[in-house]
Amino acid sequence: MKRLLTALALLCLTSGLRAEDTKISAGNLNFTLPASGWTSVPTSSPMRAATLQITVEGAEKPLEAIFYYFGAGQGGDTQANINRWLGQFESPPESKTEELDANGTKVSLVTATGTYMDGAMFGPKTAKADYTLLGAIIPGPDAPVFIKLTGPKDAVAKITEDFKKLSTSPFAK
Repeated sequence: MKRLLTALALLCLTSGLRAEDTKISAGNLNFTLPASGWTSVPTSSPMRAATLQITVEGAEKPLEAIFYYFGAGQGGDTQANINRWLGQFESPPESKTEELDANGTKVSLVTATGTYMDGAMFGPKTAKADYTLLGAIIPGPDAPVFIKLTGPKDAVAKITEDFKKLSTSPFAK
């Protein structure tokens, strides 16, 4: 009986923690995390509004989705950000841009695959072949929120639909 009560108490505690961990905020927008494998972690830079780690079966290490929010009137327009993301590849990547309809709000989604040049903005870069970048530009009340995720093509392909749902989740009804 004692084991059963302990197990029930742990289940309730764990469920409570998971319920609180299913949303994150960035730029006055609330995002709903996908059902499993997506975890909020502390940010490693003041430039980041939030960071998620994503566990993907078969991937060597967790992927990272980084949220950026620069404030009112900051961050540049949609096309400038798309061009910047595509410019992070060694040569022009295979890419597509689509508009997701989030209950009347247009969310821009970029998918690019090629040799990604990984590294800090002004630091040395490491070429990562067969990498995919998923980028979302989400209109906010005063400025957009940007989400960027990069990783091995096969791992990113497994979570693309969840990324789309995450990107449109602030506008879900």
